[in-house]
Amino acid sequence: MIRKSLIETIFDAASIERWNDHIRPSRGFTELDKQAHKMVYAYTLGKINKNTDWRKLIEGGIFEFLHRLLLTDIKPPVYHKLMDRKGDELNHWSVEQIKCDVEHIPQNFLEKFEKYLIDPKYSENEKGILNAAHYLATKWEFDIIYDMCRSYYGIDDTRREIDSKIDSFSDLEYFKTYQSDNNLKSFTALIGQLRFQQRWSRSPRIPATSVISHMLVVAVLSYLCSCEIGASDERCVNNFLGGLFHDIPEVLTRDIVSPVKNSVIGLDELIKEIEDEQMESVLFPLIPDDWRSQISYYTSNEFSSKVVVNGEIKTVTSNEISKNYNRDGFYAIDGEIIRACDHLAACVETYISHLYGISTRILVDGNRSLYERYKNSVIGGIDFGSLFDYFRI
Repeated sequence: MIRKSLIETIFDAASIERWNDHIRPSRGFTELDKQAHKMVYAYTLGKINKNTDWRKLIEGGIFEFLHRLLLTDIKPPVYHKLMDRKGDELNHWSVEQIKCDVEHIPQNFLEKFEKYLIDPKYSENEKGILNAAHYLATKWEFDIIYDMCRSYYGIDDTRREIDSKIDSFSDLEYFKTYQSDNNLKSFTALIGQLRFQQRWSRSPRIPATSVISHMLVVAVLSYLCSCEIGASDERCVNNFLGGLFHDIPEVLTRDIVSPVKNSVIGLDELIKEIEDEQMESVLFPLIPDDWRSQISYYTSNEFSSKVVVNGEIKTVTSNEISKNYNRDGFYAIDGEIIRACDHLAACVETYISHLYGISTRILVDGNRSLYERYKNSVIGGIDFGSLFDYFRI
């Protein structure tokens, strides 16, 4: 089972402020936001690349995320110098620090984590995609703060360093394609706006988290659950991407809280209809036709477990997937598990704020309602009852 300490480590990223020695928007930029946006860029570049090993790309993103968390908030130029001179030692140290939290995750998670950090040839193509995605997400942030910091000493040096790094990817065909496609750039920028949509907006909470950061947490938890149940490669990939994209419609509608959705019979269905219309008219025109069916698969009935049989989408249970469809070719996705991870992430958000001393009625009621819903619950082979018990107020 996923360790409580690993989940808490993931949430530490919400407290790490980026650009904290610069003037920046009041919402700020957190490491969790950055890592989430980076994976959206990685998805986009990976789709263009065509030769992407999606399992390795997703695992690489998770490995780099954990590695960055372990080394905390080191200023980028210092970080890169340390990695240039002491990279092997720091990588081995990182593996030892995280070992107790991940050594029990099935499907050789720890071994792959170590190999990813130590072997430069392992996942070489996917490391290149993630590196480019990292700098695109960094440039997106910097372009926002640049106007605020024009008088800031060294700001133009920082701009030149970032632009130089972006230019270094110009020989990569998938990167050139992305840079020349204004629609794809608008797609990644639009999803980036979810960095500024705050979760639990009716209640103060520490640390405040955005919709995009929540999406990454759900994606990582869904992936770890997939490993726990021995999911196939394709199923693992779909569960991560389904978690990463499950709240995309909120960039078009903003968050509509459950009490409102449930206040009038049929309102939830009407909201979903409006979300689908907005996706069709605003978001889908920004991406190639052959991507739309995949994004729609992740965002329509996103909490239903599904497979594709003879070209038709079939709603099933996660238990049925494990029994009959747990192999590549059925495009299986565990919507039930993604939903439980979505609620687990919300439960953790309330629990951590409670530990920090910010505990409003809304947060406490939310935590207790989620606990009651999932106590003693096993979904798709995952003991969610025990996971929710970790974070009960």
